[in-house]
Order: sequence, then C-alpha cells, then structure tokens
Amino acid sequence: MKETAYLIQAALISAWWVGLASSSTFFTAFQFDGISPNSFWAFFAPDMTLIGGLSVVRAYCKSTTVELIILGAFAYASLYCCNATAITASGYLPTGLMVLGLFYNVFLCFNESLFRNSSTNLLWNVSKTLVQIICIWVLALVVVPYVILDAFGNVLMPKLGIQTVVGSTLFVCFSSLGLTSSFFMVRDGNGTPLPLDQTNNLVISGPYGYVRNPMAIAGIGQGIAISIVFHSMPILVYSLLGAIVWHWVVRPIEERDMIKRFGDPYLRYRERVSCWTPRFHRQAA
Repeated sequence: MKETAYLIQAALISAWWVGLASSSTFFTAFQFDGISPNSFWAFFAPDMTLIGGLSVVRAYCKSTTVELIILGAFAYASLYCCNATAITASGYLPTGLMVLGLFYNVFLCFNESLFRNSSTNLLWNVSKTLVQIICIWVLALVVVPYVILDAFGNVLMPKLGIQTVVGSTLFVCFSSLGLTSSFFMVRDGNGTPLPLDQTNNLVISGPYGYVRNPMAIAGIGQGIAISIVFHSMPILVYSLLGAIVWHWVVRPIEERDMIKRFGDPYLRYRERVSCWTPRFHRQAA
C-alpha cells in the first residue's frame, strides 16, 4: 500500500519538474514575486534527491527512517514556502502544494494512529459533520480552485452558456450525493464521514447500497463540475489527481482499517458492491 503511495509521489514530483521545464505558463504559475527563477531552480537537486529519489527508495525498501527523512524534507520546504508567501504576498499555489504534500506524508507515516471511532452522540456527530462539510467544501471547492485559477491568470466569472449550465447541474447533483451519503453515515453509521472520526457501524444503506464510495465520487465529481464551469484544465487535472491519490493511496488504507473493524460483513459487502461503478439496483444486505 505505502509502496504505491511513494511511487505515485515520486512520479508526481518528476512530472512537476518536467512541467516547469517545458512550459513557461506552468513555470510562471508556481513563482513567488520578487524571488528569481534561479533561486527556484536551486531547489531542483534537493527536491529530486530528498523527496523524489528517497520516495523511490522507500517504494522498494521498507524503512521508517527513510519515511521520516522525506517527511522532514517536506516540512522544511513547506516552511520555506509559507515564509516566502508571507514576505511576498504571492506564491499561494506552490505553498499550498507543498503543505498538501506535507499532510500527505504525515498521513503515510502515521495513518495507523490517525483513525479513530467517533462518539455515539447523534447530535454531536451531526454538528461535527456539518463543520466537516463546510470546512472541506470551502477548502477543496472554493479556496483551492480559486488559487489555481489565480495562478494561471483565469479568475473570471464564467459566462452563461451550455458548459456553465452543464457544470452547474453536475455540481448540484454531486453535492446532493455527498450530502445524502453524509446523512446515512451519521444516521446509520453512528459517527461522521471523516475517516479520522469514523463511524462505529458499517454503513451499507442509502447510496452505499449501490456503490461503496459515493462520497469520493461526489467530491471528484464536484471538482470536475467546477472545471467545466470555469473551462479550466488545471482544475480538471487537480480533480483527476485527487481521484488517483484517493484510489491508490487512501482507499487501500481505509479498507484495511474497515476489514480490521468489521471483518467478514465488510468483506461480503465489498464483494457485492463495486468501488466506483454504481449498480442500477440496490444490493441486498
């Protein structure tokens, strides 16, 4: 599981540097005002060695020490970027990317200790779920798309047209799916949708009777819908990368935890219900 996660990380870092070298538009999107391009390129060797190279090493050699070195490299780079953004009031995209990479590696290093069961108080779980939805949606569907649009010079109100109508309709549909899934998570799961504050019961009702991961489908669909509304290829790439990381990194870790907690009932459910492809009829319990 971790092996794939580190290979994906190495591939994404390599692809990022290739993009910087091959596209002036891409390179400009990741710059800080007042910091020269030479200073930016000075990070190439450390980045490819301590993060990209060691990620490949970790993919083929299990080592907690290597994991922590990579985490430390991300922490240093994230602190540098945060400081650069504070000084220059720019570079929000590279800073956000580095902080995201930092959290990704914290998750890889400490995921076993991050999962915990939620409380069994319904009102408290409803309150926490509402806060989670607001925070995650504002960050993932407002802040990040805005930063991407701003970095690529495309912060314009979309004009009314067929793409805007289609994208807005899809956004409403996927948002409804996410809210409905959250409702069943809270009501029948006796917890919240967030894996770090997970349900106490296995949820196979509502949308979960048709597909195993409706909330992931909803989140990815919302991102794609936003890319359609704003005609933004970078936001589409952001959404698809989220799908790849979720499927190959987060999902296996989450499923391993669910097997541990729910055992055979979850294994039978996983055999009956697809991860991504919804059934036209609800699967029996």
